[in-house]
Amino acid sequence: MKIREALEQRETEIFSPYATLSMNSKGRQKEEELCDIRPCFQRDRDRILYSKSFRRLKDKTQVFLTPDGDHYRTRMTHTLEVAQNARTIARALRLNEDLAEAIALGHDLGHTPFGHAGERALNTVCPYGFRHNEQSLRLVDKLEKDCQGLNLTFEVRDGIINHEMHLMPSTLEGRIVRLSDKIAYIHHDMDDAIRGGILTADEIPDEIAVVVGRTNGEWLDTFIHDIVENSSGKDDITMSAPIYEAMMALRRFMFEHVYTNPVAKGEEGRAEDLVKTLYDYYLKHTELFPEYMQKRLEMGDAKEIVTCDYVSSMTDRFAIARYEELFIPKSWSVY
Repeated sequence: MKIREALEQRETEIFSPYATLSMNSKGRQKEEELCDIRPCFQRDRDRILYSKSFRRLKDKTQVFLTPDGDHYRTRMTHTLEVAQNARTIARALRLNEDLAEAIALGHDLGHTPFGHAGERALNTVCPYGFRHNEQSLRLVDKLEKDCQGLNLTFEVRDGIINHEMHLMPSTLEGRIVRLSDKIAYIHHDMDDAIRGGILTADEIPDEIAVVVGRTNGEWLDTFIHDIVENSSGKDDITMSAPIYEAMMALRRFMFEHVYTNPVAKGEEGRAEDLVKTLYDYYLKHTELFPEYMQKRLEMGDAKEIVTCDYVSSMTDRFAIARYEELFIPKSWSVY
């Protein structure tokens, strides 16, 4: 028996009856030979991990633009924390850990430079709109590997596109990531806000703290335990009503005191203007796109969409460098 087949057989023996088995995947958009070692979801995880889109996450904003310090989260560290939360929950529930991790690693690949500020900017200027979850799927389907795409399984693609709270993945592993994403950013954004002097733990409303605790470590422990306890033996991923309501109240508190705080977000207007300016410029100069973006134009994609592809793929650092190169006057001298 091949190693992959042995691993797939092991899944049938140890996984919950509600888990997504690798052998039961709905498959890929393009058929390909199976790996002799790795089940399909592990293979997807590896493809995402080795992608250029994943590497770029290390220089993309999570919440705080250009913070003065090395310990603030980036989009990559956020992604890794989501993956760790998802793996912990999936393992405790005997669900498919490889699938949960693959979805988690891919869920934010489509994020723009400067976080949600960049996303708002592109959504404003592009007539087709722009949403990072849809861009994440477009990256793995059409842009990675010089427009060959990563050819991921249906289940991973479904989890990536549906990780937003108003959407619902078709697998329990995808639903784990959907909640793990929110848990991760509530946890680490508060940690960063406290580090940045924007908030203190004492400012958390008592009605929230009495349910989930006052520190972000207590929140993380409470949320994960609650999901495991309330989802065990069920064909769903759920939280108890009091904990879920407290989590959403905490999320609203974060939006009011962190995500719209002028200290933390004061530069977002400039970031949005920068992204809009780059979009307008490259829309008129598509000849400057890299070769693989040119391929998308040749394949019939609208230039507005390909311009979003290019600008959204930029890291914060690269976007600033391109802006300076294009619009900031250079010093000169005469010898």
